[in-house]
Amino acid sequence: MNRLYIAALATAALAAATVPSIAAPYGAGTILLRARAVEIVPDVSSTVSIGGKVSITDTVIPEADITYFLTEHWSVEAIAGTDKHAIYYNKTTKLANVWLLPPTVTLQYHFDQIGPFKPYVGAGPNFTVFYDRSNGPLGKLRTTDNWGFALQVGTDIPLSEDGRYFLNFDVKRLWLSTSASFSAAPVTANVKINPWLIGTGVGIRF
Repeated sequence: MNRLYIAALATAALAAATVPSIAAPYGAGTILLRARAVEIVPDVSSTVSIGGKVSITDTVIPEADITYFLTEHWSVEAIAGTDKHAIYYNKTTKLANVWLLPPTVTLQYHFDQIGPFKPYVGAGPNFTVFYDRSNGPLGKLRTTDNWGFALQVGTDIPLSEDGRYFLNFDVKRLWLSTSASFSAAPVTANVKINPWLIGTGVGIRF
C-alpha cells in the first residue's frame, strides 16, 4: 500500500507544480472517463465457528469508471473492476482463492477548484459478487453475495486549461461483509472485509 500511496502523492505534487492554476469548470452533461491502478487493502474482522481469525490478502487491479455530471457540482459515477484474493486462517493456512466483482455507484459533490486540484466526495451502494472460488483443505469455499456501502474522496488535477486530460487520485472505503462455509468441513465464518481502495490514474473529459 505504501508504494502506491507514495507514488500517487508524488504524481499529485508534480502535477500541482506544472498544471494551469484554473481549468474550465465541469458543467451539466459533462462526461469523465478514468482508468486507475487501484490497491485493495481489506480491513478484515471475522467470527469463525472454531475460533481463530480469517485474513485476506491485498491486491492491485486496473479499474475503470465513468462519471456523468447532473449539474456543475453534482455527478454520478459508476465503477467497474474485479479482483482476486487469497484467504488464510490465522495468517498461516491458506483456505482458498476467490474473485470479487464489486460494481459500485456513487453520488458525488465536486467542489470549486482549489489551486490545481478539483476535489470531490462521494457515497453510494455496492453489490459484490464472489465467483471462481477454489478448493482448499476444507473443501470448496462458499460465500454469500451481498450489498455494501462506499464512501469516497478524491481529486482531479487538470493538465491543461480546457481540462480535457487530467490526473486523478481517489480513495474509497467500502463496508462489505459475507458469510463463508466449506463443502468438506462444518466450519462457518462471518467476515467483514471492509476494504480500502487507493487509486491513481488518468482521465479524459467529454
